[in-house]
Amino acid sequence: MSKKGGQFVEVTMRVATSNILEGLLRDAPSDVTLEWIVANLRERSFGIVMLLIALAGLVPGLSPVVGILLAIPAIQMILGRSEPLVPRRLAARRISRARLRRILKRLIPVVKRLERFIRPRWTTPFEMTKRAVGFVILLLGATLLVPVPLSNIIPALAIMLLAFAFLEEDGLLLCIALAAAAVSFAITGAAIWGTIEASGL
Repeated sequence: MSKKGGQFVEVTMRVATSNILEGLLRDAPSDVTLEWIVANLRERSFGIVMLLIALAGLVPGLSPVVGILLAIPAIQMILGRSEPLVPRRLAARRISRARLRRILKRLIPVVKRLERFIRPRWTTPFEMTKRAVGFVILLLGATLLVPVPLSNIIPALAIMLLAFAFLEEDGLLLCIALAAAAVSFAITGAAIWGTIEASGL
């Protein structure tokens, strides 16, 4: 509680993403389902899911699959869902706590380093931001389907920036990420045009 204008106002402290991931690691049962992970990440689930998928998009040859996978959370963000809706069969799939621990042990230190520079600022309405980010990621995911060598790198990096901006509610980083997305669209468009011209169509 804080006092403002003679009245007490409730102040909600924002929990760092790294702390949420550490809690996930601490509270994980012996067998973990994707449904459990999404439920415990709460409003951060969209950002972390997009971040992990975007990381896979950097792997050569996986970009078409990643582009399709990205459409699932992106469309749900556009529709304003509070957390991703995972298909039942996929949601019930189990992974061991040891495997989850290995993943989080690698991810948490990276997130902590980024949190030194990425923080809540230039705040925007959360629902509006979520829908806008979802729409841009849907378009970026579509560009990952373009069969042009190395065309996956810039869209995947732009998606990672958007995911971090959304996770940390960083309006400044969001602006940078949207600029990176615009550059990515321009490069993909130029690559497609160059391929068309080279083929003589």
